[in-house]
Amino acid sequence: MTSNSTAKTLVKTFLRTPHSLKTKFQAKQLLAQFLKTQPYSPSSTSILISVYSNFNLLHPSLFLFNSLNSPPLLAWKSIIKCYANSGHFLNSLTCFVQMRSFGIYPDPNMFPFVLKACVFLKNLRLGESIHGCVIRLGLDFDLFTGNALLNMYAKFQSLQPNGGHKVFAFNVFDGMPKCDELCGTSAQEKGASIIQLDRMTKVLEMMPKRDVVSWNTVIAGNAQNGMYEEALRMVREMGNANMKPDSFTLSSVLPIFAEYVDVIKGKEIHGYAIRHWFDSDCYIASSLIDMYANCARIEDSCSVFNLLSKRDDISWNSIIAACVQNGVFDEGLKLFRQMLTAEVKPRDVTFSSIMPACAYLTTLHLGKQLHGYIIRGGFNDNMFIASSLVDMYAKCGNIKAARWIFNQMEHHDMVSWTAIIMGYALHGHAHDALLLFKQMEMDGVKPNYVSYIAVFTACSHAGLTEEAWRYFNSMSRNHGIKPGLEHYAAMADLLGRAGKLEEAYEFIGSMHTASTGSIWSTLLSACRVHKNLELAEKVANEIYKVDPENVGAYVLMSNMYAAARRWKDAAKMRIFMKKKGIRKEPACSWIEVKNRVHTFISGDKSHPLYDRIFEALKDLLEQIEREGYIPDTNEDFHDVDEEQKKYIIFSHSERLALAFGIISTPAGTTIRITKNIRVCVDCHTAIKLISKVVQREIIVRDNSRFHHFKDGKCSCRDYW
Repeated sequence: MTSNSTAKTLVKTFLRTPHSLKTKFQAKQLLAQFLKTQPYSPSSTSILISVYSNFNLLHPSLFLFNSLNSPPLLAWKSIIKCYANSGHFLNSLTCFVQMRSFGIYPDPNMFPFVLKACVFLKNLRLGESIHGCVIRLGLDFDLFTGNALLNMYAKFQSLQPNGGHKVFAFNVFDGMPKCDELCGTSAQEKGASIIQLDRMTKVLEMMPKRDVVSWNTVIAGNAQNGMYEEALRMVREMGNANMKPDSFTLSSVLPIFAEYVDVIKGKEIHGYAIRHWFDSDCYIASSLIDMYANCARIEDSCSVFNLLSKRDDISWNSIIAACVQNGVFDEGLKLFRQMLTAEVKPRDVTFSSIMPACAYLTTLHLGKQLHGYIIRGGFNDNMFIASSLVDMYAKCGNIKAARWIFNQMEHHDMVSWTAIIMGYALHGHAHDALLLFKQMEMDGVKPNYVSYIAVFTACSHAGLTEEAWRYFNSMSRNHGIKPGLEHYAAMADLLGRAGKLEEAYEFIGSMHTASTGSIWSTLLSACRVHKNLELAEKVANEIYKVDPENVGAYVLMSNMYAAARRWKDAAKMRIFMKKKGIRKEPACSWIEVKNRVHTFISGDKSHPLYDRIFEALKDLLEQIEREGYIPDTNEDFHDVDEEQKKYIIFSHSERLALAFGIISTPAGTTIRITKNIRVCVDCHTAIKLISKVVQREIIVRDNSRFHHFKDGKCSCRDYW
């Protein structure tokens, strides 16, 4: 037998059973044998092109395709598929158009690859045209094509209909029928995302056969766009069609109950997951963790995580974010350390999740360690992480480091601008903050809701009333931003600090939205500072109406009555609080020393070094008294003698933390303290003098701002 006849025999055998070819090497060998069999038929060539397209062997496929004078449908379909799977999406679409120009009708199996090309080219118009072609040709939706259409519209939910490669769409598909039957509503009348959802639903309805992928695509699309009722309706329809939800279905539905804060429905889904053995799936577990976290059920989030036998980076990131989101910062940091011990590599989202914990706890040392991880991991070019670093350093008291990182960023978005502006605002550098805001506008970054909060905070901490009014009026006039509660609160705070109490009272009363207890509380604090008890009583009554459980209002009024020597009213207020079970939030301060956070509560004697702390405080008191310090006991209890009052303020939490910092760190070390409530007047005065006698910079962050104490002065200039 000649070599040519042997080649023909081999080729015939393999072409009859093309699936017997298992490797690319075998496929390439077949080509060599095939070329010996000339002349070869178009049908045989098409089968071989199909074989090569299955292996994504583009060059052999093109070689054979170009040898055909009139390629049959199988050859066109195979080369279009090969182009799409090899990433040559434009060529894939061009081949499709050429095929149509030759009058060859496509079959349904071709469309998934053409639609895939439309998705990767990010051109919705192309996809619409292909969809229109399917309808006008009267082709039935097979399962594969229907799912491809659903996937395409799902991917395009966030894109405008005329986005992407618009010119190419009109040039190549000129005259091709558009999907008018599905377009219905124009983009001007309806959001682009909703249009895609409508089309997805219609495609699903037109599909004669649907599988779990079909349902999941539509359910996820609706859930991700806030169409929760529609998503749940689809889940019910899926059940009615005897189609069982899988893990992807559950992970799409769980965020709905988190958004609704419906933990009961979420638990039902959790039960379903357990019954069908989905709860060990890391993706489902992560969705459950997120759902419970959004419903403020952090204990349940931790339970789900602890029951996982295998944990991936997604589940670790979910539980860390859940803890930080719910204010369990210490646990979040602990889990982050455990994640590193488990040799799970942090991702960009990990750092974005854990950074706020460092910012809140002002754990600068850990923040620097995270910064080192970020640099070593190559994440420092990530804009969102860089913005988180700016925020972290600013809130840990190091505004210079925050500015340095900001300056190192190649590009600045709204998040990074807002982070640095708010950082300067919290540190009392109002003029720097406002200068950055103007620079942001000059760079073409449009201010948003949050950036104006930063501006008003800066104005408030510096008493810049006129500038604040100018920004407040321009916010809606120039940028179309409607003032919200945070803006009103910042303006009320500014007016209150400036002593314009009546103006602040009228301003809150004229709000275009319902007032809250927190906004009125801002003014109540100002009334205490300016000793306006008459207005304070009016403000307190407003608070009791909208927020009867507001603890701070009762405490402030009790203290104001005591300071005004209205003992009976003060006693009544305390009795009322006791009956209601209202307790004052304990003052708490913390300090990081030698990589460990030490927490102090006012009057607390539990610290192992309390005796040394107490002696240090006594010594500091003697030194600052020589500098002219006189205790201000007006804000403390009236029913104790003066010596007892001195002891009470002597053991305020920030002073305990300060004394501990002084005895635990070398001379000259900057001391950084965080307090959960406002620093009292007496402690503010005392710490100013302490900074002078110990020759140290002392940075205190309270719930309002940063205080940089140095050489007997404070950065706030006693305006806080």
